[in-house]
Amino acid sequence: MDHPGPPQFLAVGDSLQLAPRDPDPDADYEWTISEAPLASETSLGDDAVEEFVPDVPGRYTATLRTPTDRFDLTIRVFPSDRRPTGEGSGAGRSGMSGMSGYSGQSGSARPFKSGGVSGSGSGSGALGESSGEGSGRPRIRLDAVIEGEEAVVTATPTPHPDSTRDPDDLDVEFLLDDRDGVTESDVAIDDRELRIPLDVIDEQVRVHAVAIGESYSVADTVTVDRLAETDLATDGGVATTGSFGVERPNDPPEWGTDVTLYEIYVRGYAADDEEADTTFEALENRLDYMEELGVDCLWLTPVLQHDGAPHGYNITDFFSIADDLGDREDYESFVDAAHDRGMSVLFDLVMNHSARDHPYFQDAYQNPDSEYYDWYEWQDNGEPGTYFGWEYIANFDFSNLEVREHLLEAVDEWAEIADGFRCDMAWAVPESFWKEMRERVKSKDPEFLLLDETIPYIADFHEGMFDIHFDTTLYFTLRQVGNGHQPAESILDAVEGRKRSAFPDHAAFMLYMENHDETRYVVECGDAATKAAAGALFTLPGIPMLYGGQELGQRGRRDHLAWDHAREEIREHYDDLIELKENHPALGENGDLERIEYEANDAEKVVAFGREGEDTEYVVLLNFGEGTETVGIDKTVDATDLVTGDSIAAEEGLTVEDVAVVEVDE
Repeated sequence: MDHPGPPQFLAVGDSLQLAPRDPDPDADYEWTISEAPLASETSLGDDAVEEFVPDVPGRYTATLRTPTDRFDLTIRVFPSDRRPTGEGSGAGRSGMSGMSGYSGQSGSARPFKSGGVSGSGSGSGALGESSGEGSGRPRIRLDAVIEGEEAVVTATPTPHPDSTRDPDDLDVEFLLDDRDGVTESDVAIDDRELRIPLDVIDEQVRVHAVAIGESYSVADTVTVDRLAETDLATDGGVATTGSFGVERPNDPPEWGTDVTLYEIYVRGYAADDEEADTTFEALENRLDYMEELGVDCLWLTPVLQHDGAPHGYNITDFFSIADDLGDREDYESFVDAAHDRGMSVLFDLVMNHSARDHPYFQDAYQNPDSEYYDWYEWQDNGEPGTYFGWEYIANFDFSNLEVREHLLEAVDEWAEIADGFRCDMAWAVPESFWKEMRERVKSKDPEFLLLDETIPYIADFHEGMFDIHFDTTLYFTLRQVGNGHQPAESILDAVEGRKRSAFPDHAAFMLYMENHDETRYVVECGDAATKAAAGALFTLPGIPMLYGGQELGQRGRRDHLAWDHAREEIREHYDDLIELKENHPALGENGDLERIEYEANDAEKVVAFGREGEDTEYVVLLNFGEGTETVGIDKTVDATDLVTGDSIAAEEGLTVEDVAVVEVDE
């Protein structure tokens, strides 16, 4: 593969990791800046993986020479005052451990904020200065259609929610993918429209673009593909006209936005099964329970060989199933059994580090002559790079091609079995690696799902990296509301914060209130708030996730599940909510969220909001406080609660104990 990937957008002073794809550790690679603005003095070194730090705005071409080819990569650089900043920004970005006492760095050195710039509408003009109008990072969406003998790509930019700019005042900048052989001289660009003659397309053309206001947006992408004859009779998620198809590769797989996710802590979930020969067999024996519960996507904590820590994140062999769980055949049997029940399975992918018990680290530690010494980051004191003082892991050095090759081979190994990856510590791995990984797995299975754990979330991670993101903002807000530190209405601010953080509208989010790293919500916030928070997971836009045992009222974070002490009223509550989601799709990922006027005696504990689908509108009521609240709303509704089936009509409004959903009358 070798080519370093799609064109890039960044700001002066930010850093971009340049790396060959599908690397051969024994090959010679050379990076140069072959084109740059006249005032630039930026240069690159002699390594296969280089950090590009632009010094002036404009367009650059970074050229990669391999033993057999030469590849050009276009990089659009905006002025530093256009760098995106603010909530959820992460101009990126990822792959640095310097934030935790590490003396060096590997991967992207972009600061942890979300990149920004401005530019011309046509794609090649000079950048304007910030006008001072409005604020925040805009968003963009690309669509394409086939019209006659042309593919027409249309950009729809949207201002930041707090901006005073009119959408018409936003600029758009298009870049063509260097890999496709279509150049700017082949196309016509008119403001927000780019036209491509079909006869210049070989196999595919990929068009990338950003919206530009006070800063620049997360880029979006659309592809136009020349289809084989066998493709013409099917749709399969591809819009087809004649012999060409159009795709939006940054859209999440449709199946992944319509599931209820369920995290399984593998060494505690079925530990009570004394009949099973292996842990995987015990887990397989619980699949009927999970099917009855109504969950349909399973995330298992790591299943690879590890150093003995029960969570499994300290890996000693990236290609072998952990001995204490079973073997590869047992794991595949579990996955097959889940598939037989219509469930998908996510593999917990750990790429940032190995255990210090890994044989490669053991060989490298305090041994600069080791063939594995350069696989790891090292501090000046001879200790490995790590985060937060974690003493059992060591960070990989992603500037080492052998590391990248080793980990990409592990990606290939497990992508063959699982339906997607939950990517651990995504923020700590270079973006160049994630982008390569995405194209690698999606080229084989476009429906493969990629979920990132990034805390706090970073909007740029939806740019050719991940499909679904941990909604960390909503998680923390639910905790604050449950503890009485924020009003219940703050959860709406959290959801709206996605757009304020510059996530595009097509980004999807996983909603959760606890996981294996966190204290159980019921322990920290009590029963009443727990039931309301659960209601939030199933009625706000997103993909709800339960941590195994959450539905039982489990109080231990990583304890063996107390199946014999399950709390029926908690389980019944989740049964009702899962059924609610299944019966009313507008309450899920794709329904619109609407703020509505409401009144309640304890307004700090109560929130009401609207959800709207194509044909139906609902009002959701959540009460995080003890007892029952009466909530007045300015809408005419059917007072039958869709959660319980009971009428919640009262003289002064609607009564809600924890969560209630009613349908708006036409």
